[in-house]
Amino acid sequence: MSPKLLKSCIVSALVLTFGAEAMATEWNVSLWGKRRAFTEHVEKLAELVNAKTNGEFTLNISYGGLSKNRENLDGISIGAFEMAQFCAGYHADKNPSITVLELPFLGVDSLEKEVKVSQAVYSHPAVQKDLARWNATLLMPSPLPQYNIVGVGDGPKTLDEFKGLTVRATGGIGKAMSTIGAVPTSMSATEVRQSMDSGVIKAAAFAPHAHMSFGTVENAKWWTTNLNPGTVNCPVVVNTDALNALSDKERDALLGSVDEALAHYVAYYNDRTMSKWGPTLDEKGIERITYDAGALDAFRDAVAGPAASAWIADNTKRGLPAQELYDLVVKTVAE
Repeated sequence: MSPKLLKSCIVSALVLTFGAEAMATEWNVSLWGKRRAFTEHVEKLAELVNAKTNGEFTLNISYGGLSKNRENLDGISIGAFEMAQFCAGYHADKNPSITVLELPFLGVDSLEKEVKVSQAVYSHPAVQKDLARWNATLLMPSPLPQYNIVGVGDGPKTLDEFKGLTVRATGGIGKAMSTIGAVPTSMSATEVRQSMDSGVIKAAAFAPHAHMSFGTVENAKWWTTNLNPGTVNCPVVVNTDALNALSDKERDALLGSVDEALAHYVAYYNDRTMSKWGPTLDEKGIERITYDAGALDAFRDAVAGPAASAWIADNTKRGLPAQELYDLVVKTVAE
């Protein structure tokens, strides 16, 4: 081969190589902590998108390397990364519309129902407009079971014994706990273990996977089996400009994989996480505390109605169709 022809072949190969690289799309995804049940839908989504596009569209998942969890929505708004997960209760003022999903005692009793209720709310125009202020498009929820509380010291055998107890509890759960005299404290999940160990708080409200992932069970003495004051809502969002910039094939791969990713998440949580929870409590000698049904009924009656009324009043003043959003939740739960 002549030098001239060889040079031509090399140039052609380089053009093809760099052209292929230019065509590839990479998104950065901001999560926190470590891979766990709470992030399995994002991991599955990345796997599906990569497969459907033959590696031409990839999601690069980072656990804490891109942003603090309470700053993920801010990062999305400025395009610091293209996808992120956050929890509504971390900054209720930034996403007031979806905090309706964090009201206590909504009656959501399964992950499957949590998915349906969240998606119904996410689809509401007022909610989409609320998140659009941050250049964010809601992609999918991170369904969580009802929270319960792990703590150190003597466990509260009655609801009255929660008086004065410092407990990490955000959003509606925190408001519910305050009605029985507990002292709710809001902090990110990654701060909880150290706060319990140092005595800043005596207890923490989490779903089972988080109690295991963030180590609150390591020194815990007790666990409430049936308090069930509510849960948190933690959506996965994407930067709207980045979403709009995708090709049709890429967008279809992303949006068309959400249902399968959520199905994987629910199966993973139900089959793997919950099967470990009971044995973990037994292994660590953690006492299970179960409350009287009558006391719990009184707790719900005292909390649910006033919390919903206050949420509706506050968010109507913000200009949201708050009653409509709450009624949507109630209707979807009933269905």
